[in-house]
Amino acid sequence: MRRRKGQKVDGWVIVDKPAGPTSTQVVGKVRRLFDANKAGHGGTLDPLATGILPIALGEATKTVPFVMDGRKAYRFTIRWGEARTTDDAEGEVAGTSDVRPTAAAIEAALPRFVGVISQVPPAFSAIKVKGARAYDLARDGETVVLAPRAIEIDAFRLVAMDDADQARFEVESGKGAYMRALARDLALALGTVGHLQALRRVRVGPFDESKAISLDSLVELGNSPAVLRHLLPVETALDDIPALALTGDEANRLRSGQAVPLFRKSDLDRLKDLEDGDLVLATTAGTAVAIARLEQGMLAPVRVLHL
Repeated sequence: MRRRKGQKVDGWVIVDKPAGPTSTQVVGKVRRLFDANKAGHGGTLDPLATGILPIALGEATKTVPFVMDGRKAYRFTIRWGEARTTDDAEGEVAGTSDVRPTAAAIEAALPRFVGVISQVPPAFSAIKVKGARAYDLARDGETVVLAPRAIEIDAFRLVAMDDADQARFEVESGKGAYMRALARDLALALGTVGHLQALRRVRVGPFDESKAISLDSLVELGNSPAVLRHLLPVETALDDIPALALTGDEANRLRSGQAVPLFRKSDLDRLKDLEDGDLVLATTAGTAVAIARLEQGMLAPVRVLHL
């Protein structure tokens, strides 16, 4: 018997992920609760981590890259004196140190980790090495050497030192930054070793804790109409992209994959400060039609949305 594909459900569900399950497991559970035919997420959280996990259903999956490219904010705790194989509390102890940094030493070191910096991702990560996930190779006992990559850290703040063994931080970052690696590298810069003891993501692009619902709360609602109250519109993920209203005929052209010419004075008034290459959210009668790009006086569809 063929598996039922589910319903056409379009939108974002912002889950406050608990510690324990993988991001993929949370996506699967939410997809079943909404009986959605398609689902994805806007950026992996490790099993240890809690916090904002944006889940895209249906046509919202087409906007996932815009969420993943958004800025992120985290709160985490570093435990000094123990290096772990995974760079977090789930790994095995890989080294120890008796050195415990002072608040003054930490504050002096933090500016080195702000701006565009080079970071070597953790060996236990989803990055592919010769077609295999790095964490699979590492679990099999292979030595994984990943290339450094440029990441951007907007802010790195010491929040509190609960005792000599641990300190709490806040970080704002761009795409691709690993907090586990940041914790590892800060410890090394302070002349000790350390690992991530706890991690919480508090913002991903336009989504923060104010828009989130706990996974347990969603599960309690079950497959009831009440879950739909927690479904945000697809275009919520595109708040940073200017909207451009089109006529019905223009919208139909975009839906069929054709570019729309924009040469009339009324078109130029609509475009205002947009430049060649800019993205817009094309709408008609208040409904999102497509993510489109302005190209030499034409509006070309990038991703058509069937809402």
